[in-house]
This record gives sequence, structure tokens and C-alpha cells, in this order.
Amino acid sequence: MENFLNLIEKFYQGEINDYHLYLALSKSQKDEELKNRLSEIAQIEKNHSLFWKKIAKKYNIELKDKINTSKIKIAAFLQKFISAAIIVSLLEAGENSTVKEYYSFLKSNALDEKEKAILKNIILEEIEHESIFNKESKKFGANNVRDFILGMNDGIVEILGTVAGLSAVYFTNPFLVGISGSIVGIAGALSMGIGAFISVRSQRQIAQSKNERNEMLFSVAPKRAIEVLKQDLIDSNIDENIATEITKKLQDSNTDLSKFLTQEVEENELKSGFFTAIAYLIGVLFPVTPFFIFKTSMSALPFSILLAFLALSSVGTVVSIVSGISIRKKIFEMVTSSFFAAAFSFGFGKLMQILFHVSV
Repeated sequence: MENFLNLIEKFYQGEINDYHLYLALSKSQKDEELKNRLSEIAQIEKNHSLFWKKIAKKYNIELKDKINTSKIKIAAFLQKFISAAIIVSLLEAGENSTVKEYYSFLKSNALDEKEKAILKNIILEEIEHESIFNKESKKFGANNVRDFILGMNDGIVEILGTVAGLSAVYFTNPFLVGISGSIVGIAGALSMGIGAFISVRSQRQIAQSKNERNEMLFSVAPKRAIEVLKQDLIDSNIDENIATEITKKLQDSNTDLSKFLTQEVEENELKSGFFTAIAYLIGVLFPVTPFFIFKTSMSALPFSILLAFLALSSVGTVVSIVSGISIRKKIFEMVTSSFFAAAFSFGFGKLMQILFHVSV
């Protein structure tokens, strides 16, 4: 029962904080369209909080607003550098866990039928918010933010393992470890950047080729094209009877059905490759830098690990917000896996040093 009551308070605090956050972002937003959208969603979040306030009153729970002012200030500060659409998109994506909790609460016996109907609408609105801002954020480079995060993470993890392994061999020559790590980092950045470029470009070329083929198919064999569209719907786990009905109605409406089979790749391959490569290089700086400062590799390695930990914690926090999972869990996962790689690399380097009597 105590956990149940805590959930109600948690839901209320989440919604009232979102109200203040979106309201603050809307007030400092210059784009009128985005400003109005943020203001509208702020009001919707306030309505959600009033729903939970009513449920709390039903169970005699006293609520006091606990506004996370630091989160609002950070979001307002970030808005000076990146679009509010991207900020909100990340925050909305982070609310996946809240929506799941709402859905679990919906299936409990805590609400009557009228209250359940309201909560269903709240869940729908939260999902729609995420969809709206995902689309908005793509205009301002949200995909590049993703590329930057993933590229930086790869740079930290891979080069931390590299310098850890080299430290076991060249334990009196940190400069050599730093240079070697930097060379591997530059090669890795080029590899990651080119890989991202080729991947996105290939997706675009495949989609373009398929779109051209579908356009020709609808032009020369409309009936066969309808069958292809129907099969695509069935492959998407839509019931065959429903797929048949959908394609029939679309056909009867004289709609250009070729558009339904069109695939679009909105991501720019040049930007994707550039952001991935630059982010990888930034990630390289954290584990490599101490080796250019300290006199021995054994002195530099702890600071390399510390800087990597701080950077991974920051990246893990952003990733957890985007994916809607526990920040603590994601940081633990990323740091543990990275340090395991570093420890394994160090052990392997030590083994090579013992076997081949290499030491510098």
C-alpha cells in the first residue's frame, strides 16, 4: 500500500515538474510555432498533474510541489546552444518508463472506470508528445546528437583498453603510450566516420532503389503493386483481412499508393560521418591525455581511468535519458564493461611483457 501511495505522489511530482519545465522553455523560445507548442503541452502536463492531485485527495495524500529548479535551469541554459525541440525530445524519450508505469497502474484496481478512461487519454497524450518532438528534433539535428554520443562512447572505451594494455608493456614510457593511443584513436575515428558515412549512404541508396522499383511497379502492374502493399502490411503483423480491407479502400479512393511503399532516409551521411568521427576523437582525449603529463605509465593510468569514468558517466546519463532507463543502471553498465575491457587489455599486455620480455 505504501508503494502504491508513493507512486501517486511520484506521478504528480513528475507532471508538475514537466509543466514548469515546458513553461520555462516556452517563455524563452523565439520560434513562435515551437513557443506555442511548448505552451500548449505545458498546460496539458498541468492537467495531468491535476488528475493525480485528485487521485491523491481520494486516498488522503497530502501533496507539496517539489520543483526541480536545477533541471529547469540546465534545460534553459542548453536552449541557448541547441534547439528546445531536441531538449524536449530527449526528455520525452526519457519518460518511456513513466508511461510504462502509468500503464501498469491502469491495470490495477486503484481506479474506477471513469478514472481509467482519463488515464488512458493521459498515456495517449504522453506518447503523442514524444512523437511530435521526435519529428521536430530531426529538423535540428537530433540524429547528429545520437551519432555524437555513440561516437564519443566508442572512443573512450576502445582507447581506454588500448592505453591500459600498452601501459603494462611500456610502464616507464607514458609518452609512447600516449602517442600510440593517439594514433589508434585517429585511425579509429576515420574508421568510425567512414563507417557511419557508408552505412547511411547505403541505406539511402537501397531506399531510393526500392522506391524507384515500386514506382515502376505501380505504373506497369497496379494489381501486382497492390499485392506487394498488402504483403508489406501483413509482414508488419497486420491481420490479413484487415490488410485486404485497407488496400481495397485505398485503391477505391484513387490515392497514389506508391507513396505507401516509399522509404525515406532523412539522415545526412556527411553529417553523420563527421559527427561520429569528431565525437570519437573527443572520446580519445580523456584516456590519452594523462600519458602526456605524468612521468610513468603506472602514474598516468589511474588518472586515465578516472577521466574515462567521468566522461562515461556523463554519456551514460544522456543515454539513459534518451532510452528511458535508470541513470544509475546505465552508468554502472557502461563503466563496468569499459573497465572490464581495460583490465583484460592490461592483463593481456602484462602477459605479452612476461612472455616476450618487452619493457620500455
